[in-house]
Amino acid sequence: MKKIFKLTDEKKHEDRVLEAVKNDIRKYVKRERKKKLPDAATMYWDFDCKIGTTSDNAEVVKFEELIKALDAVKATGATECYVEILAKTVDKPVKEVVEAVQEEASE
Repeated sequence: MKKIFKLTDEKKHEDRVLEAVKNDIRKYVKRERKKKLPDAATMYWDFDCKIGTTSDNAEVVKFEELIKALDAVKATGATECYVEILAKTVDKPVKEVVEAVQEEASE
């Protein structure tokens, strides 16, 4: 999804417009996660995200920080916000290796 969201609307309160943008982002992510994976046992969906006032100055952010970044863009007084979210498949980490690393770290 590559989209420019309006952060102001003369008929709605600014906070409601911002909540509607957040809702659209969450709906898109939920819809993407429902798509079939090539190998569901070893893969999961991850997202590459960019956010900014325009597509030219959009910065790469982690998916978990996207909503906070949207709040930060709104706090600057911007009237529009560019959001780019691209879904990708990622291999799950191997469980034995992760457990071994955690055991070494605890020692």
